[in-house]
Amino acid sequence: MRVLILSVTAGYGHHATAKAIGDMLTSKGAEVHTLDVYAYISNLIKNTIDKGYLFSSKHMQTLYRLVYQLAENNGASYFSSAPSIINIINALGASKFAKVLAGYAPDTIICTHIFAAQMVDELKKRKKLDDITTIGIVTDYTLHPYWEDVPRVQYIVTASELLTFRCVKRGIPERRILPLGIPVHPKFNQTLSRADAAAQLDINPNMRTLLLMGGSMGYADHVKILEKLTSIGIPLQLLVVCGNNKKMQSRVEQFASRYEGDCVVKPYGFVNNVEVMMSASDCIVSKPGGLTVSEALAKNLPMLLVDPIPGHEERNVEFLVNNGMAALITKHFPIDEAVYELFRNPVRLQTVRQTMQAIAHPDATERLAEFVLHNK
Repeated sequence: MRVLILSVTAGYGHHATAKAIGDMLTSKGAEVHTLDVYAYISNLIKNTIDKGYLFSSKHMQTLYRLVYQLAENNGASYFSSAPSIINIINALGASKFAKVLAGYAPDTIICTHIFAAQMVDELKKRKKLDDITTIGIVTDYTLHPYWEDVPRVQYIVTASELLTFRCVKRGIPERRILPLGIPVHPKFNQTLSRADAAAQLDINPNMRTLLLMGGSMGYADHVKILEKLTSIGIPLQLLVVCGNNKKMQSRVEQFASRYEGDCVVKPYGFVNNVEVMMSASDCIVSKPGGLTVSEALAKNLPMLLVDPIPGHEERNVEFLVNNGMAALITKHFPIDEAVYELFRNPVRLQTVRQTMQAIAHPDATERLAEFVLHNK
């Protein structure tokens, strides 16, 4: 079985999902290759998409939200009278990328980003991939409007069976929907006791512990959050992951060095042991990216969500809050009040964990791999 995984450089989650799927399939004997679609068309396009996504999601949020809502409310075809830049790029680059695919001769193609799925749909339309099974992975707890506009991608993997009604309502035939969950690395499905996790991190296993994350780029203002958390009056152990944001890491380190209260502040940069940190924690404070949310669900770790990117992350918040698995931090419900309420209400904590356990799909990666291997 030869499997080709296609992704796009726009956020870390899509690549992490691709790696999780690739590693699982490889362990089961498949021949797997992972490609960034636009790297094979143009490095300029690849870099422009990457930087454009980061810039627009951070600095043009009102416009980003408006475009998403227009597509969501009117369907992706709303923009069909004026083809999007991505559609134009795909149309121009399709023949070139078809030659790349021919060299790999895959039995199955898996897309972990909608742009990659749009390229595959374009090639299917041109009868280039007739004998190849194609699967798209929606890496959020919603259906992005543009997934409605790739009818030739045979299967669409969604985050939860709770989303099936929405998908069918939006025009996706139920036979195409695979509610397997968002694939995460198998290590998040491994049992690790709090004591063992704390020992690996050299922290106190008996102290209330919060994990603070801001996405792979470390966009969250951790210092502002730390100032509020350390003023609650509850001794807390704070694991602060700053990602690739060196400036933020330096600010957190400075805060930790001058802080003299009852809390313990532990700064980190980019880490590869998030599953250990989650096993040692009582709660996570994070942006609601689809992959981070799925990892927290797999670990039954209650979530306090901050600064959602307009569009898909706002939909993640709605799904999680409406299903009793998280709370959203706002101006009128600040982080210090949220943490105080959570730790003063042990029944709430227990209920959240039980709900997460019922809805989570920690085995999503293995279930997808089994589907791929036995679908031919």
